[in-house]
Amino acid sequence: MAQKKHKPEEIVGKLRQVDVLVSQGRPVAEAIRAIGVTAFTYYRWRKEFGGLKSDQVKRLKELEKENERLRKAVSDLTLEKLILKEAAGGKLPSPARRRRCVEHVVSKLGVSERLACRVLGQHRSTQRKMPVGRADEAALTADIVELATRYGRYGYRRITALLHAAGWAVNVKRVERIWRREGLKVPHKQPKKGRLWLNDGSCVRLRPEYPNHVWSYDFVEDRTHNGRKFRMLNVIDEYTRECLAIRIDRKLNSTAVIDVLTDLFVLRGVPGHVRSDNGPEFIATAVRDWIAAVGARTAFIEPGSPWENGYCESFNSKLRDELLDGEIFYSLAEARIVIESWRQHYNTERPHSSLGYKPPAPAAIVSPPPTSNPAQRPTMH
Repeated sequence: MAQKKHKPEEIVGKLRQVDVLVSQGRPVAEAIRAIGVTAFTYYRWRKEFGGLKSDQVKRLKELEKENERLRKAVSDLTLEKLILKEAAGGKLPSPARRRRCVEHVVSKLGVSERLACRVLGQHRSTQRKMPVGRADEAALTADIVELATRYGRYGYRRITALLHAAGWAVNVKRVERIWRREGLKVPHKQPKKGRLWLNDGSCVRLRPEYPNHVWSYDFVEDRTHNGRKFRMLNVIDEYTRECLAIRIDRKLNSTAVIDVLTDLFVLRGVPGHVRSDNGPEFIATAVRDWIAAVGARTAFIEPGSPWENGYCESFNSKLRDELLDGEIFYSLAEARIVIESWRQHYNTERPHSSLGYKPPAPAAIVSPPPTSNPAQRPTMH
């Protein structure tokens, strides 16, 4: 028959009972038999609870429980510290990396999966449920990497537009996730420069309202492999953002400007305004008189204010960023072929952010009819 397990309060009461019997002159052995325990149990109780009262025993048990709780807390903190130290090889931004880290900690330290997930911030359902990738994930990733390699200056939004053009029904967030997973990025551009305002603080700007309303043109310089300079004359339609022509030669002057504009006027008609820089090639009397003779108006920008020719300057920066900075031209003929190929790509394939990520080909732009005669619009001085 199993012996009854006494509570601390009962033990203290029996010890006090023995003390009372002994004080009455009864032998200790008889007093011990009176409380129903053996002498060994009595002396063990006396060693552990001798001299204590019931309230003191209760307080002692509470302290023991508190000490046990503190020991367990310290033990848990030490274990959590070991887990974090084991996983301190780097950041864990993705569930996949946390999943692998949890598995490593469980196998290395022998802790439970529940504890490892709690310490490392991984939900247990995420840990248990393995991700099932889409069937087209590998093909989509390959296409994104291929496009990013071909167009090194395009971000994931423009890559998404190219994927849509190629027939992919993909969300931009999914492209961004794959983009970041593969470590793709566009290098930081140079910091922007402050605008140069006119003396009176105003900003005179003729804004295009329909195709062939305002054309603009500007020069860009580059060098062939042997160090010799060549120049490019870029002509764009500011409304459609289409690059109408890029004339390339070692030297370009006002005669070359008239030659290029003549071909474009015959092919596309005369625009309402022609915006240009105020350099010597453009302000030549022959160019100005010729433009006025064919029915267009000139719009020269203010000196030292290239931002007023912003559409053409933006195009020039894209040309240099996406082509010129990454190409070596061994001859002028090679430069003409490669740059003309890029111009065709820019007009027909390259997504333009200002056009809803559509190429700037005229067929992609729906323009309203002109509200008034372009010849009656004010010119820029």
